[in-house]
Amino acid sequence: MVNFIEAQKPVLSRLMKMAGLRPIEMELEPGTTMHVWAPKHHVGKKGTTISPLEPTAAKKKKKNRKSPESRPNVVLIHGFAAEGNVTWQFNFGVLVSRYNLYIPDLMFFGKSSTSSADRSPDFQAECVAGALARLGVARCDVVGFSYGGMVAFKLAEARPGLVRSLCVSGSVVAMTDAVNRETMERLGAGSSAELLMPDTLKGLKALLSVSMYRKMWFPDRFYKDYLKKIMLLWGEEDKIFDIELARKMKEQLGDNCFLYGIRKAGHLLHVERPCAYNRQLQRWFAYVNSTEDHVQAR
Repeated sequence: MVNFIEAQKPVLSRLMKMAGLRPIEMELEPGTTMHVWAPKHHVGKKGTTISPLEPTAAKKKKKNRKSPESRPNVVLIHGFAAEGNVTWQFNFGVLVSRYNLYIPDLMFFGKSSTSSADRSPDFQAECVAGALARLGVARCDVVGFSYGGMVAFKLAEARPGLVRSLCVSGSVVAMTDAVNRETMERLGAGSSAELLMPDTLKGLKALLSVSMYRKMWFPDRFYKDYLKKIMLLWGEEDKIFDIELARKMKEQLGDNCFLYGIRKAGHLLHVERPCAYNRQLQRWFAYVNSTEDHVQAR
């Protein structure tokens, strides 16, 4: 029987390379390797990884083209469903011509691996930060989906100088016991692992049934450190993290947080309604860029 997810990966890899992205594997520390799809100017003639600011990369830029150094950096962080290229297959194409796009595979997904026993979002965020540092990324806008949203929040908290803005979909700031219990009871699942990482056909069907098309309290300590511009881009029919939760998060995160709901979309809104998702994502980046330009002009 054909595994359609695996079958499409070579096609996706070819499309990403045609779009100007290249796969790069970096050893962050002994036993920990992260795989990242990154702009091709990071790869030298012999396949070596180079910083975008090194002369060897800069000399190749044509004067009449906008150089990669002048483009905003955008990082797309996937969720539990699949690694980066599969998760963002309907989104990278419209972003890659305007932004330096970085799509990491989190640890235990795709070609990223570690011998560390740490499985926390904090560890994932440190690995993403380490990979971006190796690639010379000093400032970026981060997009996180589901579990990737939790990692994005942790990244912004740990590296405020690195993260300029956040756009999060179908996620929470942190998966507390109360949030996990309420969500699993509402969906009739025994645990988050059982729901999000099914090992049976019945479990996979259950995940897809709630992913496609009560207000809960969070301690203030989860929110007080987030002073970035934040967009909560939500599927209005999300059954895993419903839009009421998003509204509550917006209230807690304050005036720098914006919420936009996409109609007729569930948890996998970037797959179900990619055109609407991409359109709002580009509007968000345009807003972030314009406000920063305004501040710098003052």
